[in-house]
Amino acid sequence: MTEICFVRHGETDWNTIGKLQGRTDVPLNQFGIKQAEACAEFLSQSSWDVNITSPLQRAKHTAAIIQQKLDIPLIERQAFIEIAFGKAEGLSQHERETLYPDRQYPNKEAADMVTDRFLKGIQTVTQEYHNQRILIVSHGAFISAILYHYSNGTIGTGLTKLANGGLNTIHLTQKDGDVISYNQTSHLPMRSTRLL
Repeated sequence: MTEICFVRHGETDWNTIGKLQGRTDVPLNQFGIKQAEACAEFLSQSSWDVNITSPLQRAKHTAAIIQQKLDIPLIERQAFIEIAFGKAEGLSQHERETLYPDRQYPNKEAADMVTDRFLKGIQTVTQEYHNQRILIVSHGAFISAILYHYSNGTIGTGLTKLANGGLNTIHLTQKDGDVISYNQTSHLPMRSTRLL
């Protein structure tokens, strides 16, 4: 059995204001860095074999912070990049609902292409790191699509809002995969509230 823990990257300024990021390369904010540090501390308490990241900077920075606590290879893989949302990237939820009420965003990556991409990516890493424990730092919509697939549509896309810095674990055998846990957030810092 191969275990994959999908880590959603830390928070960005676009996350806080509800802008859709997709492939737009937005950096972590200060709270996102704290979330990544909390992930690193938590994940360092167990043994991992490889740390794989999406090529977008918010994922790479999260993975690099985790890497500081883990003495394992850090590898960048295009297969685990966020879903492309085309013309909807950079728009707030209100703007998206106004312009595209049917959520059919021009130039959005098609759902079957997303599924094909993550299945091939997962197959590749499970062949390379068979029966090992793999960290993959990726993105909310992409991880949600994976969870939706492996839970037979009971969690993930359209059903579950994944937290920045949240952990999502899947066990894979030769035949299938099972979601063991999702949206694990107990390790994450609370946002401090300032009195005005």
